[in-house]
Amino acid sequence: MEKKNSCCKVCVTGGAGYIGSWLVKKLLEKQYTVHATLKNLKDESKVGLLRSLPNANSTRLVLFEADIYNPDEFEKAIQGCEFVFHVATPMHHSVGSNKYKNVTEAAVASAKSIAKFCAKSGTVRRLIYTASVVAASPIKDCGSGFMDFMDETLWTPLNVSFPYCDLHKDYLQSKTLTEQEILSYGHQKIGGGLEVVSLACGLVGGRDTLLSFTPLTVAVLISQLTNNANFYKSLKYMEELLGKIPVIHLDDVCEAHIFCMENNQPMNGRFLCASSFVSTSEIATYYLQNYPQLRPKQEYLDGPKREIKWASTKLIDKGFVYKYDINMILDDSITCARRMGDI
Repeated sequence: MEKKNSCCKVCVTGGAGYIGSWLVKKLLEKQYTVHATLKNLKDESKVGLLRSLPNANSTRLVLFEADIYNPDEFEKAIQGCEFVFHVATPMHHSVGSNKYKNVTEAAVASAKSIAKFCAKSGTVRRLIYTASVVAASPIKDCGSGFMDFMDETLWTPLNVSFPYCDLHKDYLQSKTLTEQEILSYGHQKIGGGLEVVSLACGLVGGRDTLLSFTPLTVAVLISQLTNNANFYKSLKYMEELLGKIPVIHLDDVCEAHIFCMENNQPMNGRFLCASSFVSTSEIATYYLQNYPQLRPKQEYLDGPKREIKWASTKLIDKGFVYKYDINMILDDSITCARRMGDI
């Protein structure tokens, strides 16, 4: 794999989030110049988080204010960049918006604008979108069961009913329709050659974070140890939607993003990104066997036993290597939660 010029400029939307901030950190370590967007530059906690990073001087890290609900604001951040990572995603609808009626409209519109700005820039070669595996469910259209595999060819049927289906309905619709929208620009090859990569990432765990609290996805992964009912429902939601739960380490997520940027091969299209595919009962069994002092409940050991194969090899076939297996991810997630005082 041939690496790109490490002096080039790259843009990261949502630069202060769990994935975004760690990606910015890694890019700065690799000597890239980073344009990072934040929703509000007056938020000193998020600005300070990024400014405290090594190599984050004013020339190497340039911060831009840009809001998903005002997508035109992203154009300045994209100008002059060679690669764009669209990591930002709205989790809740901005009730003050009179432009969009829900988060899906806002997310799709912003993705459309960002893709057009990339093509218009004359400099952007590749747009990499942080998608979610929730958009690639093997659940059957009728909701009667699952196909026996999960890979990039699958799209989640948005009107299907399943246990916990109302829990994250807006997020599911938003991530699915936004990914389809952004991939359509890669199919069109707008601007004469813009490549669009979608990385549909699993549930993210890990030890490290720049945030001052346990990241949401980590809290979901350790919910069987904290007995947080709401977070555990989110874990069950993923299992009932996807059959089992694709899991990935934060470090692997960010390395996969950078791999998709630096890879000299054509990278257009959709890639699922997860190193493990496990059930909630398998997670609980690991906790019980390795952390009995944390007293995970026996009831978590009961769960569906589904034979669904993780059939995605596209990213590995390109040469990417995952460094963290499920045991390492769970161990690191516990370490993170302990540091934050949640365990």
